Parts: sequence; C-alpha cells; structure tokens
Amino acid sequence: MYNDLDPLLHSQLRLAIISMLVASGKVEFTHIQSETKAAAGNISIQIKKLEDAGYIKVEKSFKNNYPNTMLSITDKGIKAFESYVNDLKKYLNPKK
Repeated sequence: MYNDLDPLLHSQLRLAIISMLVASGKVEFTHIQSETKAAAGNISIQIKKLEDAGYIKVEKSFKNNYPNTMLSITDKGIKAFESYVNDLKKYLNPKK
C-alpha cells in the first residue's frame, strides 16, 4: 500500500528546487538562491544530485558578462515529482 518516498525529493532544498521548476519550467540559479535563502554551495550540490538523477537539465551561459545558470525540469523529473506527491497523499489519506 505504501511506497517509500523518493529520498532524492524528500530533502527540503531539493524538493523546493523541483517544486519551483514544476511551477515555472525554467528557473535561474539566482532565483532559487533568492527564494530559498540557501548558500550557493549547498544549492550547487543539490542541483548536481538532481541533474545526476536525470530530474533536471542545467544550462550554463553568460549574461552581461556574468555566469548564468538556468535550470529546467525533465520529463523524468516531472514524473518523479508527481509520483512523490501521490505517494505522500497515500500517507495522508491511507483509506483511498
């Protein structure tokens, strides 16, 4: 009846990143940093984990001569998020 919650998405910061991407499709690194108030290094580590899992795509470029990192969610990331939410709902309402 119960599935284990995806440990990759069960992290607060990774869940916040994925949630922003589900809502927007694409998000700049600086926006994530502004919204989460997390340290840049910590965000980078969490992004790498999500990228390695195939949940997000990372594009690096320059904007006004400054490095710019743009994140987008993959189909695999959307499916993982939907599964995570559905599994969480089963815990909240076990009779369905």
